[in-house]
Amino acid sequence: MSLSDSERERYSRHLLLPEIGAAGQEKLKRARVLVIGAGGLGSPSSLYLAAAGIGTLGILDHDHVDLSNLQRQLLFTTADVGAGKALIAQARLRALNPDITVIAHELELRGGNALEILRPYDLVLDGSDRLATRYLVNDACVLLGKPLVSAAIHRFEGQAMTYVPGRGPCYRCLFPQSAEGLVPNCAEAGVLGVLPGVLGALQATEAIKLVLGLGEALVGRLLTYDALAMQWREFRFARREDCAVCGTQPTILDLPQEPAADSSGPAPGRAARLKPQQLRTLLEGPGPAIAAMAIVDVREPREFSAGHLPGALNISLADLSERLGEIPAHAFVVFVCRSGNRSRAACELAARAGRAGLADLEGGMLAWAAMIDPAMTVAPFG
Repeated sequence: MSLSDSERERYSRHLLLPEIGAAGQEKLKRARVLVIGAGGLGSPSSLYLAAAGIGTLGILDHDHVDLSNLQRQLLFTTADVGAGKALIAQARLRALNPDITVIAHELELRGGNALEILRPYDLVLDGSDRLATRYLVNDACVLLGKPLVSAAIHRFEGQAMTYVPGRGPCYRCLFPQSAEGLVPNCAEAGVLGVLPGVLGALQATEAIKLVLGLGEALVGRLLTYDALAMQWREFRFARREDCAVCGTQPTILDLPQEPAADSSGPAPGRAARLKPQQLRTLLEGPGPAIAAMAIVDVREPREFSAGHLPGALNISLADLSERLGEIPAHAFVVFVCRSGNRSRAACELAARAGRAGLADLEGGMLAWAAMIDPAMTVAPFG
């Protein structure tokens, strides 16, 4: 893969670096990198990877651009609101560098498709905002033997680590397991707009180093960043012999497979997402319809007491598994929370317990207050 004249001009500052040069730039051109999530972290990391000349860049995201994204997700503009993130990201990255191939994966990453999607790529960057996705990506990378650069952000702080097969611990070695929804995402806790730019650029740096075989990667090291204190810290950690996926006797040998949906609708147990307008229509429906529905608010009691939907039952997500029996057995259950993260986790928990007829409020009470009832008080998470 020799470089064209235009590529030599484009990457001239790389070519001046003896550590990279033409041979290194050709390595970048041959590389195939997948970025999971086109949001706060995926925006800067994918922009820098495209600019650096990564030959094939995959962008995976099933979400749509929201106005609230624009405070930090620099791939998008106001004109993109409502459009699919993956396709908009693809167009933006192609415009930045027409010499590379950009593949848009406009879908949700699941156990049934993760191995197939990740397999063609050389390494993966995880910029997702859900714990379940982070574990899924980690497990898929370990099973496939793919390097992984993982990062996360929260309010004014961020963290990053790198997994390289055979060289160090994976994400599960550091965090064996965590409950989805107990750690708030950006929509629930807020985030400093420039913070993901710092961590996303760090992910891109790690990816380029891994492709080129330069320097020392963040293997066995968790790097944390505190923007308020302007302070970096490093925590070293080792591979766990009892790690469920990369340990000496792993128990995770494959990814969980999910039943495929047929043409008639969602698979059994699969929850629906209701927009605020749809939920309002249900609540304003005839009496028998309301009687057959249960609104379950999975926020903490303090959040619930500040403002909630009429007739809602408050069961915090942390208590839900033990209190599922309090929800009428044959009711159509609509879970709600502050922004839609915990309610989605509640749907998954209830589905695993065998419940059917499940839905959650897309965007949570924040969306309800913005679109339906501006007088509703929505308390902050925590």
